[in-house]
Amino acid sequence: MVFTLFAAVIICTGAALEGDYYHEQLLTFIGIFTLLAVGLNMLMGYAGQISLGHAAFYGIGAYTTGALTVHLQWSPWASLPCALIMAGVIAYIVGKPTLKLSGYYLGMGTLGFGMIMHVLFREWTTITGGPNGLVGIPSLSLWGLDLSTGRNYLYVVWGCVLLTFFICDRLVNSRVGRALRAIHYSEQAASAVGVDTAKAKLQVFVFSAVVAALAGFLYAHMVMFISPGTFTFLASVKLVAMVVIGGMASIWGALLGATFLTLLPEHLSVFADYEMIIYGGILMGVMIFLPQGLTRGVLDIYEKFRAKRKGTVED
Repeated sequence: MVFTLFAAVIICTGAALEGDYYHEQLLTFIGIFTLLAVGLNMLMGYAGQISLGHAAFYGIGAYTTGALTVHLQWSPWASLPCALIMAGVIAYIVGKPTLKLSGYYLGMGTLGFGMIMHVLFREWTTITGGPNGLVGIPSLSLWGLDLSTGRNYLYVVWGCVLLTFFICDRLVNSRVGRALRAIHYSEQAASAVGVDTAKAKLQVFVFSAVVAALAGFLYAHMVMFISPGTFTFLASVKLVAMVVIGGMASIWGALLGATFLTLLPEHLSVFADYEMIIYGGILMGVMIFLPQGLTRGVLDIYEKFRAKRKGTVED
């Protein structure tokens, strides 16, 4: 029911914005960041494993499809499974040793991976185009229908978001989801009751990487140009902020966090030089005053208001 309503809202919003290219593009970017945030939320919010290099998988998805379509003239749809598999395989190789770490050490490990990938994106000029970026990435089309126009691409992106939300919802409410939550609260206790913690953490790490690669694929074929500056450490910090601000262990919180931090720069463009400071300040404020994120915070405020109003009426 919730997903049907969500789909109806997206369809109606797309129809209402027809011809308004700016807001169509803005809503499409929110969808791409929502994909990134919900994948990272599965890793951080449910499994309790921090990642400071998630933008690397975003870049792997974008550069894989970009290289295949530009250099080898592949169809974008043929490059999609390659981008997802590439991100999944790299996540498996990186996650196997890295996820043995925990806390700050895990954060530093994923940060190192993100930095390595950023250097690779910048220096492997024959494939990635180097600092100048990769140009000439084709737009998407399906059965002769041009998907590069604002509303069509908006529906493609949000269709992927809806599908990802559905998959995440099924995972969270399954045995896998219960195992991830057990790991989050106490890895030792989860292991004691028979949860294969190493396997579960690796699975969710690979899953989050594949979702990020899907977002990278959609981003590359939307802007038709990619450069290393999009996949920096700051981008990873922004994704972590989206998860924390929206609410960890909340699928819908990822949507709220992505929306908030995508719209925020639109209204604070004059403070672009202080972007990191602003994100840091927002993170500190949320952790102090709304430690469970905006989603839970708003619900708590609403519940307190209802309880107070009910008490007033009874008096």
